[in-house]
Amino acid sequence: MSRQKITDEQISNFVKEIVQRTFENLSFDTNKIPKKIIQFWDNSEQLPTDVNECIQSWSQLDSLGYERLLFNNEKAREFILEKLGNKYTNAYDKCYHPAMQSDYFRLCYIFIEGGCYIDADDVYSGADINYLFNDNRLKIQPLCYDISTQSMVSPSIFTKVGAYSSSWIFYFNNNPLIAKSKHPIIEQALSLATLLLLESDTSDSLPEIQSTTGPGNITKSITNILRETNIEEQLILVLTDWENIAKSKWPLSYRNDARNWRLSNCQDFKDSNLSGFYEKKF
Repeated sequence: MSRQKITDEQISNFVKEIVQRTFENLSFDTNKIPKKIIQFWDNSEQLPTDVNECIQSWSQLDSLGYERLLFNNEKAREFILEKLGNKYTNAYDKCYHPAMQSDYFRLCYIFIEGGCYIDADDVYSGADINYLFNDNRLKIQPLCYDISTQSMVSPSIFTKVGAYSSSWIFYFNNNPLIAKSKHPIIEQALSLATLLLLESDTSDSLPEIQSTTGPGNITKSITNILRETNIEEQLILVLTDWENIAKSKWPLSYRNDARNWRLSNCQDFKDSNLSGFYEKKF
């Protein structure tokens, strides 16, 4: 199918069909994803205590053979430069907020190494996650936002077959991001984010975070790939129960200042003395 521009409504409807579809007798590549948990906090010397508690909740996986890696801005940039080169480093340098840096870095890391990227504000419940690493499909969390109530819709509601409201927006989160290296959807998302960042004139206006590097980017990339291949069951596993595995902690100290991406979207964060992370929902 030839690539053509589709509307936001068409993307939302496409995601809805994927989320509410069930598959039986699946056959897919069983090459396993590396058992690595990757996280990011831009300034490791200014890691808030409450965020560190969220990060440490995943330490119980250490005894199960998982490797946990925490990157800061400097280490993330070094990784991108070493593994991908100047083009991608230049794109990373245009990420003006820690939220954007973490968005872009996770695409770079998962594309090169594979593994599981998790936001630093997610608290692990202790549930089994081994099944997420047993095949090389992209594991992705669906979300649904209700414009009329300005609130998220519960997965127990929007994932039911036929559930729909004209005020709902279906999309995919980029947290968690679990995939093999060189996954075609991650490759597409990284390519799109790189293009948008390099084309942006940050001296004139700053690009919108979510659509450039965040959930909007991954949703569009999934839609582009799956509309062309029509083999979503081979490429992705929709995680309708991720909230049983981890939940984003509220409140956290950084959410009320410029470290929260919502309060800094399209604004120059580099002039601020604050640095940190963010949560990833509408």
